[in-house]
Amino acid sequence: MTAENKISKVQELVYEIRVGDVMKKNVITVGPQDRMSEFGKILREKRISGTPVVDQGRLMGVISIDDFIRWLAERQEDCPVERKMTKNVRTLYADEPAVQAVNKFDQLGFGRFVVIDRRDEKLVGIITKGDIIEGLLKKLEVDYYDEQTNHRTIQSFFDDVLADKAALFFQYSVTGHDFNKAGETASRIKTTLKRLGIAPQIVRRVAIATYEAEMNLIIYTEGGEIRVRVEPHKILVRVEDSGPGIPDIEKALQPGYSTAPEWVRELGFGAGMGLQNIRKCTSKMGLMSVVGKGTQLRMNISLDDGVASETN
Repeated sequence: MTAENKISKVQELVYEIRVGDVMKKNVITVGPQDRMSEFGKILREKRISGTPVVDQGRLMGVISIDDFIRWLAERQEDCPVERKMTKNVRTLYADEPAVQAVNKFDQLGFGRFVVIDRRDEKLVGIITKGDIIEGLLKKLEVDYYDEQTNHRTIQSFFDDVLADKAALFFQYSVTGHDFNKAGETASRIKTTLKRLGIAPQIVRRVAIATYEAEMNLIIYTEGGEIRVRVEPHKILVRVEDSGPGIPDIEKALQPGYSTAPEWVRELGFGAGMGLQNIRKCTSKMGLMSVVGKGTQLRMNISLDDGVASETN
């Protein structure tokens, strides 16, 4: 694997951590009926630039220092905050992978996002780019300790199996266009491989590759299957769908190329690096597709060196 193609440790970890792992949970809020003058006092006392507007735990909008300044300039009556707040708020879910938060920060240029719970859509936190960086640094420390102290290996597992040839097989179904479950299959695969004692750096590479493959199934198809085969010296992953197919594979492999619709990109998906990231994480990658019939993706990740060392 060349230096330019190598996935960095930070890139690996940003796929692992969730928004809820790194967000700030103690959020200063105001109610929709609070007066603008009261909001101004909060800005001065707490030294913040804005806050969510919450009613019984539910997010109603956000109000910023810019809104407060405009209210002062207009010299209007001391009205409720709800009259000046922004109601259509872009949010993140607490269970979203941090990589989606990074994509949305880059695409939308926001300084922070309000975080809500997916089940009841109640406010649970707020997140900035700095929170993600801080979370990554902490995760780096924890992972370093785990990698130094965890000596169980998949090879020792297979050594205990009395057979001429042995392999473990796992199969997962992915539903197309179900963004609420985006990353769920990759997370399950990662947890399974960790329990088998596979080297952490290999687990992360498989997790990234399967996450990108899972997202392609969700974005572009009606769904498909991800099959994982673990052998003593390698992991084989096969992804299949009966979707629309890829008209031009060479173009699809180019960095940044994407046919995702605009609404998908606004959600932070479909940036066009999926196949590139898969290629960086695997020892070998094969891609076959027939328009109108579907696509078949094959991945091979070597276990022998503890890293995926060759990229084809």
